[in-house]
Amino acid sequence: MPTLIEGDPVSISLRLANDHYTVLVGTGLIGETATLIAQHSAIRGSVAAVVTDSNVGPLYAETVKASLEAAGIRTVLITVPAGEGSKSMTQVTEVCREMLRAGLDRKSFLVALGGGVVGDLAGFAAAIFQRGIPCVQIPTTIVSQVDSSVGGKTGVNTPEGKNLLGAFHQPQLVLADTETLATLHEREFNEGFAEIIKHAAIRDASLLDLVEDTTSVRKHLVPLVARNVAIKAAIVEEDERETTGTRALLNFGHTLGHGIEAAGGYGRFLHGEAISLGLVAATRLSVEKSGLPPQQGDRLIAALAAYGLPTVLAGDIPDEPILAAMGRDKKFEAGRIRFVLLNSLGEAFVSDSVSQEDLLATLAGLRV
Repeated sequence: MPTLIEGDPVSISLRLANDHYTVLVGTGLIGETATLIAQHSAIRGSVAAVVTDSNVGPLYAETVKASLEAAGIRTVLITVPAGEGSKSMTQVTEVCREMLRAGLDRKSFLVALGGGVVGDLAGFAAAIFQRGIPCVQIPTTIVSQVDSSVGGKTGVNTPEGKNLLGAFHQPQLVLADTETLATLHEREFNEGFAEIIKHAAIRDASLLDLVEDTTSVRKHLVPLVARNVAIKAAIVEEDERETTGTRALLNFGHTLGHGIEAAGGYGRFLHGEAISLGLVAATRLSVEKSGLPPQQGDRLIAALAAYGLPTVLAGDIPDEPILAAMGRDKKFEAGRIRFVLLNSLGEAFVSDSVSQEDLLATLAGLRV
């Protein structure tokens, strides 16, 4: 289990085979970006690219830049259009070219300021720019704070599927400032709970007790985010590059979820909304195939519904594009799907017993 040091901010330390970095969760961290980089990482570059998007940039980019520049670090602001459409090789190339035109080199570093799209895109740019430069993740959504900013997976989408091009590139520091969550619209705030509920399902059933109290969850964002980071970090420490099967547990709900997200056209569903549908499907399959008690499955689905997340798939999205996107997914090995199921809440495993017929039946069940 990673070291988790209580305080303000809460500090979670990840120790990997070739990397060691810290995730800080607290309030007011963005204004202390340069100080925290100096205190908690080995980065000593004097030039940084701050990569953000058109929604987050106007809110926080100047604060990050001011902190870095006050510490003598020249900053270059690069803003991409907000939305899943920016997760493309075209946009990665443009970010890298802007860094080249601005004079960044192998001694520079990159700050990814935004949600999951920016974190994945900018992290990938950092992985390939000059064969790799350090990256600091500053996630600004629940999805990115509890999940995508931690673990080093970076990448972009193609028309064939989600995250099919990418690289492992661990950040040198993650700053999860929960004050940024106050600016999220309700739909964006709620989508993050799909990943939180997923963590409860695969590793910590008691986390549902906190999540189900929807009236007070905003009062406890720092411990909630930190608890989820600790779950994700522990799994990453066990299986950094998804070679032993442990990290695959994080894909619970993502197999069908990514297929639905791709089939709906990127932008119709927020990521967490598509994952919610995948979680419902995986939960029902767990009841049918691995003995998950039905009342536990009902509890999981009810928690998703409590945050306004979809539990029914619209009828205008046919099965074929969902299955086609799944067939190109990284979770397939030698033509067989690795599907994460639950024995009980908090206990997950990877199964290869889910057939295409099972998937078709589950998709039919999602529509009613």
